[in-house]
Amino acid sequence: MTTSPTTTLPLTAGTWAFDPFHSAVGFTIRHLGISKVRGRFDQLDASLVVGETLAESSVTATVALESINTGNADRDAHVRASDLLDVASRPTMSFRSTKLAGEGEDWTMEGDLTIGDVTRPITFAVEFGGVVDVPMDGSKHAGFEATGEIRRSEFGLTFAPGLLGEVVKIHLDVQFVAPK
Repeated sequence: MTTSPTTTLPLTAGTWAFDPFHSAVGFTIRHLGISKVRGRFDQLDASLVVGETLAESSVTATVALESINTGNADRDAHVRASDLLDVASRPTMSFRSTKLAGEGEDWTMEGDLTIGDVTRPITFAVEFGGVVDVPMDGSKHAGFEATGEIRRSEFGLTFAPGLLGEVVKIHLDVQFVAPK
């Protein structure tokens, strides 16, 4: 992973529009220490502001926690309940970048992740997929893949230690559309 800072991004300056139809946020968590449960959140919004330099660039994202989808409706209802995510009290998970670094395809993005009233730092390894012109409408899309992990107890999510793993791995695939 390259972490030496560069001064510019290979993207047009301005606010890039989030493409929700070609973006996803997923997660994995250990169950009973022997296997992984995989899921996703179906409601994500994000913003990419590209400045003239990395220091002037930023990423923000918000996930509706009630949109959890593990492929099992009963499990999803339990995860939304007060003993786990407690979406009535903690409806969103949000991210705000504080530092971008890298070059080529490999980048890092540091920032603050907030669940409910708890904010903790997180670092994502980011793979820049590139920029492409879409022939149907002439728009320019940029793609990114980001991975990071949190310790759920640091966010007050302490239900069922041993039953559920402590580490939650987060995986994002996102596209943004260039400003016009």
